[in-house]
Amino acid sequence: MRLTVLYRGPLSGCNYGCEYCPFGKWKQSEEELTKDRADLERFLQWVESRTQDTVSVFFTPWGEALIWPWYQQALARLTHLPHVERAAVQTNLSCRLDWLTDCRTDKLGIWATYHPEWMKRARFLAQCERLSEHGVRHSAGMVGFRRFADEAEALRRELPEDTYLWINAVKDGLDAYSPEDVERFTRIDPLFPVNNTRHPSRGKACRAGESVLSVDGDGTAYRCHFIKEPLGNLYAPGFEQALKPRACSKDTCGCHIGYVHLDYLELDRVFGSGLLERVPTARLWRGGGQRSASRSSQP
Repeated sequence: MRLTVLYRGPLSGCNYGCEYCPFGKWKQSEEELTKDRADLERFLQWVESRTQDTVSVFFTPWGEALIWPWYQQALARLTHLPHVERAAVQTNLSCRLDWLTDCRTDKLGIWATYHPEWMKRARFLAQCERLSEHGVRHSAGMVGFRRFADEAEALRRELPEDTYLWINAVKDGLDAYSPEDVERFTRIDPLFPVNNTRHPSRGKACRAGESVLSVDGDGTAYRCHFIKEPLGNLYAPGFEQALKPRACSKDTCGCHIGYVHLDYLELDRVFGSGLLERVPTARLWRGGGQRSASRSSQP
């Protein structure tokens, strides 16, 4: 079996305080952190036991995981397992990076979000450079608030040409885009129109629930983060029986970590082995990719 697990334990605290995020500057108790660590250890033991399978793991925490050593150690541990194909994480990249020396970095993926109100651009660029020095494949990105457009353009100019910079569209009405705004962000990220779309998904074939699962700290498995109908528990004997082809039950899907698994969008062809850390196979942002990005956004 080839399986990708999006793991989201009870961790919800973050060292940043972004006003649009409900977890900004949220502090967790020692008891809560102890549970998070124990849940993660149980999950790691499960992955270690699945030697007959090919497993990829993507940590998608509500809060910031890499400020805690047990997540750093978890990534190192996973990358050294022969049957683990990929171990990736979403992070604000504020942590120290000395733990990278403990990883098999050709299996490690980093999805790094730049928050200009909480980190200096020079510091973020230095962190990305450190990832490159260690051979870690990574993407960089920003939330697409219009007030950040100048900063996004500056970051694009200063990042290495081979680093993909994605822009996450704001879709909740907080920052309505003009056609000029869309064009501006698309010049930075040719895949921005794909992310700026709520893709029709009801009845569409999706790999979520078949070869991709979302799992919480207690082991409850869901097809994805956005459909809260449990499929069973990862740690129950015979959980594999719950895995099967499924059509999406939601009208639309507007988040990258969800719609990237919709078959008809064919985004697995766009991202290839960089799917989890959001790194396209071709350098679309250097020209020649706009056509593919436009086609992928069509229903």
